[in-house]
Amino acid sequence: MQVTRDFSHYVRAAGHGLQHIDLAVEGVHCAGCMARIERGLSAIPDVTLARVNLTDRRVALEWKEGTLDPGRFIDRLEELGYKAYPYETESAEATEVAESRFLLRCLGVAAFATMNVMMLSIPVWSGNVSDMLPEQRDFFHWLSALIALPAAAYAGQPFFRSAWRALAAKTTNMDVPISIGVCLALGMSVVETIHHADHAYFDAAIMLLTFLLVGRFLDQNMRRRTRAVAGNLAALKAETAAKFVGPDEISQVPVAAIHPGDIVLLRPGERCAVDGAVIEGRSEIDQSLITGETLYVTAGPGTPVYAGSMNISGTLRVRVSAASEATLLAEITRLLDNALQARSRYMRLADRASRLYAPVVHATALLTILGWVLAGVSWHDAIVTGVAVLIITCPCALGLAIPTVQTVASGAMFKSGVLLNSGDAIERMAEADHVIFDKTGTLTLPDLEVTNAADIPADILKLAGRLALSSHHPVAAAVAQASGAKSPIVDAVEEAGQGVRATIDGVEIRLGRPSFCGAEALIGANLDPEASIVAFSKASEKFILSVRQGLRPDARAVIAALKARNVGIEILSGDREPAVKAAAHALDIAEWRAGVTPADKIARIEELKRRSAKVLMVGDGMNDAPSLAAAHVSMSPISAAHLSQSTADLVFLGRPLAPVVAAIDLSRKALHLMRQNLWLAIGYNVLAVPIAISGVVTPLIAAAAMSGSSILVMLNSLRARSASGESV
Repeated sequence: MQVTRDFSHYVRAAGHGLQHIDLAVEGVHCAGCMARIERGLSAIPDVTLARVNLTDRRVALEWKEGTLDPGRFIDRLEELGYKAYPYETESAEATEVAESRFLLRCLGVAAFATMNVMMLSIPVWSGNVSDMLPEQRDFFHWLSALIALPAAAYAGQPFFRSAWRALAAKTTNMDVPISIGVCLALGMSVVETIHHADHAYFDAAIMLLTFLLVGRFLDQNMRRRTRAVAGNLAALKAETAAKFVGPDEISQVPVAAIHPGDIVLLRPGERCAVDGAVIEGRSEIDQSLITGETLYVTAGPGTPVYAGSMNISGTLRVRVSAASEATLLAEITRLLDNALQARSRYMRLADRASRLYAPVVHATALLTILGWVLAGVSWHDAIVTGVAVLIITCPCALGLAIPTVQTVASGAMFKSGVLLNSGDAIERMAEADHVIFDKTGTLTLPDLEVTNAADIPADILKLAGRLALSSHHPVAAAVAQASGAKSPIVDAVEEAGQGVRATIDGVEIRLGRPSFCGAEALIGANLDPEASIVAFSKASEKFILSVRQGLRPDARAVIAALKARNVGIEILSGDREPAVKAAAHALDIAEWRAGVTPADKIARIEELKRRSAKVLMVGDGMNDAPSLAAAHVSMSPISAAHLSQSTADLVFLGRPLAPVVAAIDLSRKALHLMRQNLWLAIGYNVLAVPIAISGVVTPLIAAAAMSGSSILVMLNSLRARSASGESV
């Protein structure tokens, strides 16, 4: 009977003719595993992305639409020695809990056996072994074997299984030398006991497993803490919503059945399942985990609400603007996934080193054994030295050096309202020494209002609003909201940095810069000097709309904090000179330019690059996308146009500007710790390997040294949870 596999339920469109699937992969423990899986899957024709997230053992795959059956990925992973299946949050969490409990049981068994075997070893260590009766010595050895062998068989399963899968796939990983070292130590101890030798190494083998399991448990626990951030976001998602199917009739439907324009009912104590705006009712809503705003927001007609927000008191009717995977919450979740999957330059360096390590470790141990035998030492002593080399050179510390810092730093950044969108964003952000801010929607709040809407004819304002709905610029959004327009003009064309235009009934209409609309002559002294100006033209009719927004509440403190860190600051804005000048004066920024185009911003960034400056560009409009891409590193608010978000290396949440400073501080701290960890891992091996080869280190000491280096690296990585320096 032929069995078919249907994974269509788990496949989603990724845009640009690509399909996407997430697979849960069992047995991924180290950077070497990540590199092996990514290489193996990327080798499949038409695969455009294969990225492993070590934090939740998930691999993200993208391929050209209609070219591959997802079952082929699972088959390929099986060939590589890994079991895989479609990723589901609930089942992945259940698997993780079960694995964590099993790991804890293994640790308990190993620790219990270690204590008992060590107690049995004390009589042997404390006296002259040659003076003991052979029966006494053998009794202690056999009793140690009786405890250590079954304990090692059980507690070593996490390493033995992983090593066996790797060897079955004709490759190696970090667990292979560990397993060989443990088995050699145990096997040699049994042989020594049979031949009534003075020493056996049951204590070294079982203690090695204990140290390794402690390190692996700490590593898993740290990753689970970071996964809890994503889990908290997933918990905010509501699966159903009360949708109005008639004037006074509602139906509880899945979120997938809700579309923009629908109206849903949000009752007290419910989480909102969609993005939208309140059209009726008043209440207070808690959207702290979505926007970073800790205080309850008073909601009334016109107030935007987001999926994941909690309705506190009143009942609201909400008109849907986005649902399911198009919501702000879904976007944040995707960005967080990017952060956890991000691969930095240092991580790629550690990956390459880890891939070379396993064969180098095995070769070093073998050459050590042969070298001592040629030097006239017995096979017994040579093998003991080889086992010590095999254990002490295990590359666990190197494999953990960068991923642990990246994981901890990503979690710390999320708590500070920052999400990574690029693998090497941390390194590049740490190097930033000059910040260029856009003004509108970046230094200022994204919430805008048209201050002279009452002076514009209603039909003209409505037409301008329909045209504004076709633009991504925040100023256009203010015009659309002021007009109350609901339907955009389908054939409108947006020109980056200029405005948007369309033709209706043979007449061209434009909305954008006064120069774009031919309305420069209408800019008068009676307009608010701090307001942004947007023009509208319909044939010969010209109008000027005054749009204003306030500075972000902590903008002054942030600018002062950046200056205290010796970071250069300037404003480059396409806005009018009076508005930019007023903002620069309020923030005490000496260097600013107004009326700049996207090309001007890029030219300024290139000029600073020639002076060896590392530029951080912070902007939000679609016209900022080219300069965000040109900068050394870039950052956008979550309210930014989607194109800017996808271009930016980092995205920050909420109304405050403080995440900019937090990102710099945390990145500098993380980069410092990455370098420290690499030097710790390399320095440890430079010192340990010659000592082990010289034969002065026993397998027990080697086990303690190797595990100690891994634990030291992980503890050092935990320092990335907070940044040093002055807070905003």
